[in-house]
Amino acid sequence: MGAKTGLFLRGLQGTIRGIQFGSAATVLALTSYFLATMANHGLAIDVHLRAVEGISGGITAYTLITILLLCCIPGQPFFSFIMMVVDVCCAGALIYVAIRNKNGASTCVGIVDTPYGKGNADTNVVDNGHGGFTILPSLHHACKMETACLAVSIIGCVFFILSPFMEVVLVRHRKKEQRYGPSPANDYTSGSGRKPGFFASLRGKGSGHPDADLMNNKLPEHASPSDIRDSYTTEQTRVGGVGSYNPYNETQVGQQQPYSPPHAGNNYNKYDMSFGQQQQDIAMGHGDHVYDRR
Repeated sequence: MGAKTGLFLRGLQGTIRGIQFGSAATVLALTSYFLATMANHGLAIDVHLRAVEGISGGITAYTLITILLLCCIPGQPFFSFIMMVVDVCCAGALIYVAIRNKNGASTCVGIVDTPYGKGNADTNVVDNGHGGFTILPSLHHACKMETACLAVSIIGCVFFILSPFMEVVLVRHRKKEQRYGPSPANDYTSGSGRKPGFFASLRGKGSGHPDADLMNNKLPEHASPSDIRDSYTTEQTRVGGVGSYNPYNETQVGQQQPYSPPHAGNNYNKYDMSFGQQQQDIAMGHGDHVYDRR
């Protein structure tokens, strides 16, 4: 998500810079034509026209540099701050260009005022006798070129006002990308993770990790199956099972011994006889032990 947002912001700022470049380049081209024809035919050149030429040329070169920086280091704080200051200056300079071409706001019909002078729109510009090789326009066409300079200078001024705000957005996005980077919060992509809510920011929790509260309340990790030893089966652990070992007898518990009934001269198993039988054997003197009640 962060990479797509950054690409969108760079594309939007690139579009703004492109419009600025087009506006300045248009003013530069038309003003250059004015200066070239007037100098070639020996016409008087207004100092303000030279100023417009210098301003438009400087803005054209500046916009080319900003487009290059946008491709290489977008949102770098130092260069972005310089560009924001220059953008404001360029907006003011284009206002001056628009004022110098204010005569282009007319309908270019009848008497018009152009860089070549005033006159009827249907007449051509009069040569001063130098016989230059460039073609002089009519006053109507000269007025239309002024109209074009006025329009593009206003458009460029508007976009030079918008570009500083875009530089601020790019700087913030760059800092956010550097703060978070790839993590589980953004699916290991270049992005900024989840933005804290408004009330969380008021409580002072907006500057920490986006999952700080979740990490603090996290339960301890449980043992995995690989951490627990293998248990024996029930047949291996139960008493009297086949194959289990009886420490009190050398034989296997699962092997049954032949039953021998109690009789005189043999030891009886007191655990296999009932209590009444035991008393009777004792009274009759059976077994190895005879109890004397004296």
